[in-house]
Amino acid sequence: MTVLRGLWPEVQDNCTSLGLMLLLVLFMGLARVVTRQQLHRFTMIHTFVLEFLATFQLCCCTHELQLLSEQEPAHPTWPLTLVYFFSLVHGLTLVGTSSNPCGVMMQMLLGGMSSETGALRLSAQLIGALCSRYCVSVLWSLGLSKYHLDERSFACRNPIQVDLPKAIITEAICSFIFHSALLHFQEVRTKLRIHLLAAIITFLVYTGGSLTGAVFNPALALSLHLKCFDEAFLRFFIVYWLAPSLETRCSSTLELFVEQG
Repeated sequence: MTVLRGLWPEVQDNCTSLGLMLLLVLFMGLARVVTRQQLHRFTMIHTFVLEFLATFQLCCCTHELQLLSEQEPAHPTWPLTLVYFFSLVHGLTLVGTSSNPCGVMMQMLLGGMSSETGALRLSAQLIGALCSRYCVSVLWSLGLSKYHLDERSFACRNPIQVDLPKAIITEAICSFIFHSALLHFQEVRTKLRIHLLAAIITFLVYTGGSLTGAVFNPALALSLHLKCFDEAFLRFFIVYWLAPSLETRCSSTLELFVEQG
């Protein structure tokens, strides 16, 4: 009984974080429904808002997941389970959006998206990533759990634990694997595809998380590590923006070569 009482506050804090993430997903879902009903005639605005909401949801949930994963780094099973679960949630709720600049660039390079639409989506992702950071800061300032500290959101918690070449290779490989899976799983049934992608994301987080955080998403990296970009811009730009972007170029070129061959 004493052990249970000692664990109860931690369980409450975990439940608070989970509740926040699920409420966020619910509110973003309602916002998407309203957007589709009210703005479907305004194509550009409709596209922008949906991409903004998707990126906002992904970034906010990942902030909270990162917070939970840091509480018990020696026991990664629970955080990885949450990564898999919320990857499924995002896969089910964010259909039609990418929430990742690399995904937009890949579609543009493959000819599946116009440059105007691509620029619109990229701007929505950037704004969504920045807004999510400040939203998380406001939520954490409420002190809903002992983990929620306002000053934590403004500190640089450097996730890069290896030298620069290894960090670049790690992020590039993670991005290559993920986007290759996206391309080659297009013909797979939707329900199975979502599970496969969630499993791949969880595997990449498990293998690369201790090296660079395994972000492989420039918008998400900006939201998670904005302060680090301010303090060491060139290093973080190369690892989290340039490496995944170059990989995207290589992946799209390879895909075009395979299609033409």
